[in-house]
Amino acid sequence: MEAINYNERYNRDDYYRWEGDWELIEGHPYAMSPAPGVTHQRVSLKIAMELEKGVEGKGGCRECLVLQDVDYEISEDTIVRPDVLLICKEIKESVDKAPEVIFEIISASTARRDESVKMELYRREGVRYYGLVYPNRSVVKLYRLNSNGEYMKVDDFTNEKCRLELSACSLEIDFSKIWR
Repeated sequence: MEAINYNERYNRDDYYRWEGDWELIEGHPYAMSPAPGVTHQRVSLKIAMELEKGVEGKGGCRECLVLQDVDYEISEDTIVRPDVLLICKEIKESVDKAPEVIFEIISASTARRDESVKMELYRREGVRYYGLVYPNRSVVKLYRLNSNGEYMKVDDFTNEKCRLELSACSLEIDFSKIWR
């Protein structure tokens, strides 16, 4: 008897019935436990504060929202929860359009997913900037989507400032402030 290769796939309806914290990527569930630790939470908050400070009071940036730990509904079978995002499009109660900026805080349990699967997903969706944050090394690897639709590395940042050119405005982020 020949074995049947069966690959269970899930959708948005399934996702909202699950208990606990999950992400759904192209029909495949990924558990998000244990809950993020203190360092992860602190760094995430500092990044959000830097982004918020950057958009505050800027003309074209007034419509931009900085959000943490919110569902980004890409499609019927893909819902992810970035650590920090900045979106400059009108949204209602959920994020269903590509953010301008996403930061993922890297941990041992999420590194492979964040560095490959989510990077490719965010590239396809047109996320302009993608930052991989390594708290234990105090470094952010920042990527920018180029005109060919590919991510190009901007640089590795520890204590430097960087200007992010968004669709409606630009802002500066001081990476030295996220480690203090």
